[in-house]
Amino acid sequence: MHAELEDFKTGWYGVAIYLREKEIDVLIEQLAELRQSKDQHFHISISDNCEAEGGIADIEFNVQEGEQDDMFFTGFAIPPTR
Repeated sequence: MHAELEDFKTGWYGVAIYLREKEIDVLIEQLAELRQSKDQHFHISISDNCEAEGGIADIEFNVQEGEQDDMFFTGFAIPPTR
């Protein structure tokens, strides 16, 4: 797994997460467990104990409570081939 942070130079940032095929299954399993255990959360964390110069150290997944909606899913950049 690899994550990249993109600085839009406007005070806004983008995060790209690159997953290996086997990691996709782990993410799906973790999300399914989160759906069942809404009081839980899980993390994707950096593997080098934050010893690099800087970047993304941690991404946390939670079940949203409340009405704040400031992000949404978009489609694939290139439609999947089947």
